[in-house]
Amino acid sequence: MKTHRHLIAAALALAFSASLSAFASAATLAEQWESLRSQQPRLQTRDAARQLGVSEAELLATGIGRTVTRLQDNQHAPREIMRRALDLGRVMALTRNENGVIETTGTATRIKDKEEATPGAADDAEREARMLNIAGGYLGGPIDLRFQFPQWKHAFAVVQPGRDGAVSRSLQFFDAQGNAVHKLYVRSDAGVAVFDKLVTDFRHPQQDARLAIAPAVAKTPPKPDGAIDVAEFRAAWTDMTDVHQFNRIVSEFGMTREQAMRLGPAGMVRKVQPGAVRQLLEGAAKEGVSIMAFVGNGAVTQIYSGKIAKVAAAEGWFNVLDPDFNLHLRDSALRSGYVVRRAGVTSVEFYDDQGELVVTFFGVRQPGKPQPQGWIDLAAGLPQA
Repeated sequence: MKTHRHLIAAALALAFSASLSAFASAATLAEQWESLRSQQPRLQTRDAARQLGVSEAELLATGIGRTVTRLQDNQHAPREIMRRALDLGRVMALTRNENGVIETTGTATRIKDKEEATPGAADDAEREARMLNIAGGYLGGPIDLRFQFPQWKHAFAVVQPGRDGAVSRSLQFFDAQGNAVHKLYVRSDAGVAVFDKLVTDFRHPQQDARLAIAPAVAKTPPKPDGAIDVAEFRAAWTDMTDVHQFNRIVSEFGMTREQAMRLGPAGMVRKVQPGAVRQLLEGAAKEGVSIMAFVGNGAVTQIYSGKIAKVAAAEGWFNVLDPDFNLHLRDSALRSGYVVRRAGVTSVEFYDDQGELVVTFFGVRQPGKPQPQGWIDLAAGLPQA
């Protein structure tokens, strides 16, 4: 019996020691971050985490108990949180990858359930398609998102003073490696009570900084060009009837996306200079051409549709800086660009120095109508690589 009590006491001591160690580690990291911020007040959290050798999620978690609340992270929680977030009203949605950031402010379009739809209403097929969105909204409209929820692993609610002094409230989501995949900021007074109730309902039972962060996944080497049936691939490309079929075709042939650009059919792909992204955005702003901009990271893709007005370069980034839409592209890291034609639709894609897709652009067009000539001219005028 005495031995049993000793074993229990030893186990409790070890657990307490581990808890103290985790607390001390978090405190040390928080102190390091505070010191770094005092030296570089404009440093973004993502870049600070890289300098400190941790993930962004781990860095954010140092604020748990003060400015940060850890939210549930079970299999279904991210989807349910985003469904509830539809009630926040006006928000700013932010998605990023390593070299691109997209920020859109607006109200997510509420999609009526099938039972609520007005009898005889137009576009029933489109409504049915929208209902397939597993978060119940965010398809079309200002806050336009496409989710891959299995990649969402950590979730937090953050309440802290913003740069303008006002209180900032946000929901922040991260993948298994602790990389930020999506952030949603409350932009209305009416959304505050909704936010507070959401945080209460989805509060994680463990409010500490210990996160199970997975190691980075090694990038799979691309299949050699010689191992690909290029003739068959080009035939599949030519036979496309919808641009959305492209991802499936690339997957079936075991290719990378940029590899598909290189091996595409003659006349369907034109390589352009990476710096052409500036000309594209400047031209769209000057000519009033409505564009669609897609930025994704494997966990979510965010889309903006509309005109742009203010563009500017700053510190290695090229930016769209409109009141309700910001796009930030680290064009100094772009390696290649392509004007692409698929199923009669023209797009422009830019890749970084790791071969990762940073941003894709389309011209805005009405269903069943051809692409605007202004967009086609803009893409055709981009300088050849």
